[in-house]
Amino acid sequence: MAFLITRSRKSLAEINVVPYIDVMLVLLVVFMVTAPLITQGISVELPKAEAPSLPQDEAPLVVSVDARGQYFISVAADPSQPVNLMQVRESISQLILQKPNTVVLIEGDQGVAYGRVIELMALLKSIGQLKVGFVTQPDNAARKVN
Repeated sequence: MAFLITRSRKSLAEINVVPYIDVMLVLLVVFMVTAPLITQGISVELPKAEAPSLPQDEAPLVVSVDARGQYFISVAADPSQPVNLMQVRESISQLILQKPNTVVLIEGDQGVAYGRVIELMALLKSIGQLKVGFVTQPDNAARKVN
């Protein structure tokens, strides 16, 4: 006589996640490599428009950056002489201590390297100047349309 051996089969209720982890790691690497390329590869053409000037209670401080990247301050002893970033820091720090609500306007030449204007913005932020604006020329094309 033959003996029947019956085995009861248990069903597995576990999900094997090892293949999913491999796929997720590959996707993570793909996104980490492509995300910086997508962000830096976008070319942006900024719109040109005419905007009304903001009302000023008192004369703002104007810091200019010419095409060669030199800085000029409107409140300096000689506004036509270029100054370095340390002199800009000192002048603006003293003015902010005297008049905390002073608005600083940046006149950046369109031919100047973007980094020079950003250095100036970072300097203004580091000394606590929060009221900063940019001076622009009105767009003649926008003026003709209106």
